[in-house]
Amino acid sequence: LFYFSAHWCPPCRQFTPMLKDFYEEVEGVEIVFISSDRSAEDMTAYMKESHGDWLAIPHNSAVANDLKQKYGISGIPALVVVKLDGTVVTKDGRSHVTGKTPAQAVKDWKA
Repeated sequence: LFYFSAHWCPPCRQFTPMLKDFYEEVEGVEIVFISSDRSAEDMTAYMKESHGDWLAIPHNSAVANDLKQKYGISGIPALVVVKLDGTVVTKDGRSHVTGKTPAQAVKDWKA
């Protein structure tokens, strides 16, 4: 799961705790955070304050910018679900996390 988010974004601050709870309930899923925070310090503070124990791409790195372009991210929060080979399952993982049980969401993604 690629999670595009930032601390300054109110909908992100609302969704991030839900995603953290979701992550703690499922197995076999990894989250990679791609920040749109204004600085690396803001990104680090957001991660310490609200995030689960997941991975992150360095702030404002070429990789972060490439992922935003690859998946056409125009607004945040965005949760892109991909298979191990990079194939997109859905760009609307956010609605799956908020609208389904964690087990059902993961089952649907792996179907």
